[in-house]
Amino acid sequence: MNTGLRITAYAAALAAAFGIAYGVGGGVGEISLRTESAAHDGHAGATPGGKPAAGPGPAAAPGGLQTSERGYTLDLRIPAVTAGRKTDLRFAVVRDATGRPLTAYREEHTKELHLIIASRDLTHYQHLHPTRAADGTWSAPLTLPRAGVYRAFADFTPDGGEGLTLGADLTASGAYAPAPLPAPAATTEVDGYQVSLRGRLSPGRDSALTLGVTRDGKPVRDLQPYLGAYGHLVALRSGDLGYLHVHPNGEPGDGRTRPGPDISFTTTAPSTGTYRLFLDFKHAGRVHTAAFTVRAGRPAERPDTPASPAPESGEHSGHRH
Repeated sequence: MNTGLRITAYAAALAAAFGIAYGVGGGVGEISLRTESAAHDGHAGATPGGKPAAGPGPAAAPGGLQTSERGYTLDLRIPAVTAGRKTDLRFAVVRDATGRPLTAYREEHTKELHLIIASRDLTHYQHLHPTRAADGTWSAPLTLPRAGVYRAFADFTPDGGEGLTLGADLTASGAYAPAPLPAPAATTEVDGYQVSLRGRLSPGRDSALTLGVTRDGKPVRDLQPYLGAYGHLVALRSGDLGYLHVHPNGEPGDGRTRPGPDISFTTTAPSTGTYRLFLDFKHAGRVHTAAFTVRAGRPAERPDTPASPAPESGEHSGHRH
């Protein structure tokens, strides 16, 4: 995955993009497997690599959540599954010029492709590493815990090209009740670990985020490398699931980066709004995911403006590899 951000905008209304029927009754609906894959999502412009423009002021139009971009299309072979049932999710990245699946990838952080699955209410998140067949078809075992609409993000770099993130919606059938976004908080807990978040997102300019990991009140100073780093951060913008992926400052073995308890990141939010952050870290041989809700402030904030409590915590959902 590329260092820095890749954010995208999902422009089409949910009901228009999918033929999903919602029942009425106590706020709970029924989602049917009778869906149609969205054609191609809106193609918002982006700088090369899907990164927002650097410097102060509004960021460039986000890119990367499109189903098709820069000559490649994400072909989700199974756009609908049954909630709670294990499915072999299959997809391919297709070259538009030939109609054939891409088979040559450049490895990024030990993998050719990273697959992120997130529910549209941002309360469920999975980071998967699918297997590629010789014909370019990818597959990964997937179980979605409850009914609803999810977004699948394929994060990859074509061999000889630049990093790209493509997205497609995925529906899980069953009784559906949307969950509210967890409220902001500066700390969260996952698998017996306490994770704190310091700093805030600032639209249109770089801002520092530091995540600290403790266990039983003691700092964790022996984090293990995971995909070539001590932590990975993904952020999704509430409303359209605009996607960012950013890696920490420094890396294992560089002579200056310590294995915890703090993991620092430099990020730029593309706009004001609410975001859901997902931090992956590895300790004692297991990968854990901590989730926060944060709100990006005003783009014209002065550098000397005191920091407000930016992070927000949330319940942790399953993380599979």
